[in-house]
Amino acid sequence: MNWTTQDLTPFNTFGLTAQAEQYAALKSIDQLLDWAPSQAPDLVLGGGSNLLLMSQISGKTLHVLLGGVQVMRETGHRTEVRVGAGINWHQFVLYALENGWYGLENLALIPGTVGAAPVQNIGAYGLEVCERIVRVHAYEYGKGQLELSANDCQFAYRDSLFKREPGRFLITAVDFELGDDFPIRTHYGAIQDRLTQNGIKHPTPPDVARAVIEIRNQKLPDWSLMGNSGSFFKNPMVSADFARSLSDQYVDMPQYPVDGGQIKLAAGWLIDQCGFKGKRQGAVGCYKNQALVIVNHGGATSEEVLAFSQDVQQAVEAKFGVELEREVRLIR
Repeated sequence: MNWTTQDLTPFNTFGLTAQAEQYAALKSIDQLLDWAPSQAPDLVLGGGSNLLLMSQISGKTLHVLLGGVQVMRETGHRTEVRVGAGINWHQFVLYALENGWYGLENLALIPGTVGAAPVQNIGAYGLEVCERIVRVHAYEYGKGQLELSANDCQFAYRDSLFKREPGRFLITAVDFELGDDFPIRTHYGAIQDRLTQNGIKHPTPPDVARAVIEIRNQKLPDWSLMGNSGSFFKNPMVSADFARSLSDQYVDMPQYPVDGGQIKLAAGWLIDQCGFKGKRQGAVGCYKNQALVIVNHGGATSEEVLAFSQDVQQAVEAKFGVELEREVRLIR
């Protein structure tokens, strides 16, 4: 591997100035096997969409640019597809829809790469990516290549084995099972309302994808025009008893039952109630259409973004007694 210094400003969707001490691009499996690292680089970079990069990134930064989309198996209504970890996630979703490989339409327009999707177990509008993953191909540092089944990945809400053990694996490809017989999901969020507005009574998966794209474009800023990393915080999980006590005080508070008897609260609603929606401090603020998204209006530093996010956390905890956890990864 050829390691050099590198400006990472173009490689993070926040558009924050950051300098990598040592940088290399990974474009092939052979390149990885020739290198055969015994331990993880300090930062594995994909699309740079779920990161808050501080100004100086020490150690080795490996940029995963592994490509390729390959049909592995076709049986009845289902198609198994292997996708390189460096492929842009949204572009793959569109490509899958064009080929009639349905099942990921609710996850359209999520920034990032295919390899990052299992780490975070990305989810939106009633679907988590783990529901479509068959296996994950990875390199285990110090050992070599291996395959992990969906069960091996230990997926949970915005969580996985890869996230809990960040220095163990490098994801190289993901196998998805897609098809034309998955039930269409329109019950979550504003999808059904958007379909009704579009005059669609019997939606197809591409119709759902278009609705999701329209909703996300309305709610979320284009990171190429206004730096951001999507949802900055996770939706918090609380006990049913605590959720009831909150609903007694705040009758309009959105609440969503999840497995295990817990209740998911809407982090954006909590932040909005604290007066942060559209609020700006210098070059940093919460997006005017979605309080959950922290934006760089131009020229913000990573330190300013971090300080603003901590102000949001403190305000929500003070008002509701709820601790917000960052969804983005803080990289120093």
